[in-house]
Amino acid sequence: MVIVLALAALAVVAGLHWYVWRRLVRDTTAGPGPARRTGTAVFVAGPVLAVGALAAERSGAPFWLQRTLAWPGFLWLALSLYLLLTVVAAEAVRPLLRRVAVRRTRTRRPDPVALPAQPAQSAVPARPAVPAAPVPAPPEPGPRQRPVPLPERSAEPSRRLFVSRVVGGAAAAVAVGTVATGTHGVLRGPRVRRVVVPLAALPRAAHGFRIAVVSDVHLGPVLGRDFAQRVVDTVNATGSDLIAVVGDLVDGSVKDLGPAAAPLAGLTARHGAYFVTGNHEYFSGAEQWVAQVRALGLHPLENARTELPHFDLAGVNDLQGEGEGRGPDFARALGDRDPARACVLLAHQPVQIHEAVRYGVDLQLSGHTHGGQLWPGSLLAAAANPTVAGLERYGDTQLYVSRGAGAWGPPTRVGAPSDVTVIELAAARA
Repeated sequence: MVIVLALAALAVVAGLHWYVWRRLVRDTTAGPGPARRTGTAVFVAGPVLAVGALAAERSGAPFWLQRTLAWPGFLWLALSLYLLLTVVAAEAVRPLLRRVAVRRTRTRRPDPVALPAQPAQSAVPARPAVPAAPVPAPPEPGPRQRPVPLPERSAEPSRRLFVSRVVGGAAAAVAVGTVATGTHGVLRGPRVRRVVVPLAALPRAAHGFRIAVVSDVHLGPVLGRDFAQRVVDTVNATGSDLIAVVGDLVDGSVKDLGPAAAPLAGLTARHGAYFVTGNHEYFSGAEQWVAQVRALGLHPLENARTELPHFDLAGVNDLQGEGEGRGPDFARALGDRDPARACVLLAHQPVQIHEAVRYGVDLQLSGHTHGGQLWPGSLLAAAANPTVAGLERYGDTQLYVSRGAGAWGPPTRVGAPSDVTVIELAAARA
């Protein structure tokens, strides 16, 4: 069954690539030649590199190979998505441009019956006119003679080529510009977002306590040490009281990405930095990464809780850990806590909110969704998560979901800018 679904998905992807190739390459070239061969090569190499990049990352291929395939392969994933969307949108414009082209052709067509202009009359007396020789009338067409084709029909192929080039060029320019802008937004680093969250059980002494929420950094073959340092500098500049790293820190092994994660040792906050696993940690060796972040000075919360001066901070493992017998355990993290104290929970996936409500958590901090990352991915994210981004209330529990600091796969975001969020806790009776 899995093989059948995989083959069906492959057929759909191949069909969509063929459709975009037809509109952007075949329809915009007059015939076989260098331009068509180059375009065809791009549409063959792109998906091959994308599949290679995904396979290399998931199979743990040599890291040099992952890095070689990652940039072109993952960028093609984003570019092909927006090429498809722009080409589909352009279908509505194509008939209009054809009508405009036809009208302009008819307007510019010379009148076949117009007579040449008569020269101006001079003052010299005209000579007697010489009778013109009679012009024989053209023979009438026989019953089987076909009418002469109109000039518009002979111009149809060139008109169609012109429209295809205008529409295809505009669609490609919009797609490339969208991906370029979204990639630049990721590489420049996350922006700081500030949100005030009132908690009924928070004492007045903790009013204004700031938690920097960092999620979904996704260090890997594309985002490396320089990006990690950019995130660390952004977080430290907020001057927060506590730092919460809520999963999906890496996409790769400690062996390959240990040096890239080294800047995390520079995270500084008055009450320290804490970490919980995300689903991608379990694709990358969660046990080794928990030990690694501990060595870097972060405090892993593996189904555990720590009592801060004015509230409890708890963390649970990601749902992906259930396959390794290390899934979330809310009873262990929250079962014996004092319900009179406010509680903030770190849990990677927003769907864990339902258990948090059962255990009387005041605020859950999550990531995982990336805010959809690539529009219209937000629609898919909304179907799989109770909250895609931002702050929402579930009973007496509030849930905040960060869009994340990095990106998975394509280093590109469209409609879902990356962020580091500073949560400022507010006492209800401050």
